[in-house]
Amino acid sequence: MQKKVAFHTLGCKVNQYETESMKELFERADYQVVSDQELADIYVINTCTVTKLSDRKSRQFIRRAKRKNPDAKVVAVGCYVQVAEDEVAAIEGIDLLLGTGHKQEIVNQVESLTGEGLRSVVTDVMKPHAYEGMTIETLNEKTRAFVKIQDGCNQFCAYCIIPYARGAIRSRNASEVIEELKRLIAAGYEEIVLTGIHLASYGLDCKEKDALIRLIEEADRLPGLRRLRLGSLEPKWITEDVAKRLGQLKTMTPHFHLSLQSGSDSVLARMNRRYTTREFAEAVRMLRAAIVDPRFTTDLIVGFPGETETEFHETMAYMEKIRFADIHVFPYSPREGTPAADFVDQIDGNIKAERARVLSERVRALREEIFQNYLDQTKEVLLEKQWLPDGSRLGHLADYTPVAVSNTNPDDRWVLVRMERADAQRLYGSVEF
Repeated sequence: MQKKVAFHTLGCKVNQYETESMKELFERADYQVVSDQELADIYVINTCTVTKLSDRKSRQFIRRAKRKNPDAKVVAVGCYVQVAEDEVAAIEGIDLLLGTGHKQEIVNQVESLTGEGLRSVVTDVMKPHAYEGMTIETLNEKTRAFVKIQDGCNQFCAYCIIPYARGAIRSRNASEVIEELKRLIAAGYEEIVLTGIHLASYGLDCKEKDALIRLIEEADRLPGLRRLRLGSLEPKWITEDVAKRLGQLKTMTPHFHLSLQSGSDSVLARMNRRYTTREFAEAVRMLRAAIVDPRFTTDLIVGFPGETETEFHETMAYMEKIRFADIHVFPYSPREGTPAADFVDQIDGNIKAERARVLSERVRALREEIFQNYLDQTKEVLLEKQWLPDGSRLGHLADYTPVAVSNTNPDDRWVLVRMERADAQRLYGSVEF
């Protein structure tokens, strides 16, 4: 009888990609992959450690898996394991720990468990090591495919634990990336997202400063690809040359997630973000000059140590200036082992929560304002598998604006949609025949 393995993934698109790759490894070894809500012989929790909340959720899912089936093998992998090995090892009932550099070994490690106690395979990612060659080859139930092309980060922002969890930058061989793209396109994917821990660093470990834009241009030439999307980018990667080259591509989607974190230059300096608000605005200007109607999204941290009311309002004003289409708002979460955790002037939790609330409310209002610009237009929508409670179907425009589409058929994938109304969540429209 086939053994059953279930996965639960926390965190970023890179984690999601690596989970899909690990699923394939188990399937090739004749395991049956099931939902994490089902009874399984093995539970794999791919952990995240970006915030304390991520840590807590990781612990919760590890414990929940053991309660689901006390006889199952419980495996914790990923970033939280890498930076807090002893803390995760203390969770009762866990059988195997794998750090961020050993996910390819997961099947062999699981099969070699003897039941004689916890096994931990966590090595020092800060030492030089090669890119771990994880791939995805089979079609899943999602509309778009994510392809990991890079790992690690050399930025060492003052608040961020990820460089300690993922190690130094490593880039995937461009020919391997292109081969995976070809397989995914052949399998039916027409939209692909290139992702990495610090995507803008792609190729820098090989001293190739223009490696990422050259890879994007090569991907753009692949037959059958209709949309190519980029994961989170650093603003300093955008130059006049890069913006112009992006604007000449037939598949490049006009959606850019540019990492900001604060709209105050003094806060950015304390964060060690290595750019100013002026440089960020210049990146936005160059993209708007080269690409028709680009949509910008970002992340903002509120309540960073020492953040004054003046600095917070600078962020509010800057958000309005750039007119981001959407923003992920995070209250600052101290991460042990990062410089910012030891900064003086830590902000009271109630103040952080209130600033997050105020900023989130304005983000919601701004999002609805921007959605109004789409009304009465007809645009191409790529439909997702997800049906909404009202019987409509979720889809996305090329710029990743979400749309609820009525009167679709189950087999519909690409449709022309008339935008009829909007709220703070999404656009609403119907298919034009």
